Amino acid sequence: MVIFYYLAVKGYGLIIFFAALFNSKARNWVSGRAGWHSTLAKTLKDVDRKKIHFHCPSLGEFEQGRPVLEALRKAYPDHYILLTFFSPSGYNIRKNEPLADHVCYLPLDGPFNAYRFMSLVKPEIAFFIKYDFWHFFIRTYKTHNIPVIFISSTFRPSQIYFKWYGKFFRKILKRVNHFFVQDQESLELLYKFAIPQVTVSGDTRFDRVHNNMKSAIELPVIADFKGNSKLLVAGSTWPEDEKHVHELFTDIDDSWKLIIAPHEVNQHRIKKIISLFRNNCILYSQGNTDQGNKKVMIIDNIGLLSSVYRYSDLAYIGGGFGKGIHNILEAAVFKVPVIFGPKYSKFKEAKELLKLGGAFTIRSDKDLKSVFDILNSDQEAYSKASESSRNFVENKRGATGIVLEYLSLNFNL
Repeated sequence: MVIFYYLAVKGYGLIIFFAALFNSKARNWVSGRAGWHSTLAKTLKDVDRKKIHFHCPSLGEFEQGRPVLEALRKAYPDHYILLTFFSPSGYNIRKNEPLADHVCYLPLDGPFNAYRFMSLVKPEIAFFIKYDFWHFFIRTYKTHNIPVIFISSTFRPSQIYFKWYGKFFRKILKRVNHFFVQDQESLELLYKFAIPQVTVSGDTRFDRVHNNMKSAIELPVIADFKGNSKLLVAGSTWPEDEKHVHELFTDIDDSWKLIIAPHEVNQHRIKKIISLFRNNCILYSQGNTDQGNKKVMIIDNIGLLSSVYRYSDLAYIGGGFGKGIHNILEAAVFKVPVIFGPKYSKFKEAKELLKLGGAFTIRSDKDLKSVFDILNSDQEAYSKASESSRNFVENKRGATGIVLEYLSLNFNL
């Protein structure tokens, strides 16, 4: 089975290699790994400090694991932290991350790459955020007594690890030193398959959004745009989301304004949104100039959304009409009711917040208008939803502390 896994991973690499001829993200994936060994060897040549390897598949997992990374940096200030990414979407944005001593791509999994990487880095411990269960890396670390810790993982019976044909993949999980999982269901599933090295810690994203709330920056441009109006923030949106929000805004009174923060910030997407709203828009980058009576602002910068939510009265979270909703917690922590599309079944926090009454799901323009009308006209309903959102986040905090306590009790780093 190992050979089939190896061939599958190599095949994936070849597909990305050829895709790089036409796709910029694939091109970054390939070019970012070119000469990785010599670059890393040069970077680490004179480093004699203890090292921590901290791996994130992509940007979302980095934000999820950031509270742990911050805590590690504080608890072990003399350690050298190597931060790796699998995806360009993480590396390109966080390649200068100050919490890490060096940031690079994780090489493609394979026996040679894994051994070379381990021989260069020689970490005291390795942290993987949520997933990326790479067979050769985990096996190599295990063979050389380097502890591997997974943080904020979740597991479902439908995953290959728990199928009758998944014995090879279960072996990968069994080599991991410890899992910190988000829920009791994940723990029970691992126990069922004789993987007992697990603790229910919760999700470190709750710690992250709480930290975001405390450190949210003031945005005078947003404050001036909002004025005395109520504000709907549509965050991480895709075209389908924007169509629904546009339809809503053709039929509500002038007491509301709208901010759209698209998931992809590029000239093409910005032009599409401006066209949809028939130029009744202003760009955030334009500052306070020429706001006039514009009712819609487009966030054309990256990294502002978590602070924009502090000004919102209601949040629409994008992605629910595509592959799945984006981060609802960034808005909920500000005591804001959230609305999203129907693709949320894989998101535990969304299902829980729906049950608590702090979130609402829609399938059509009519649904969106109905939810909006209730929250806009019924103050009691709005207040209940707001409190549910904030309390939900507050009650789920603490995962980072559980991880750090485990480290202090079990490892002499």
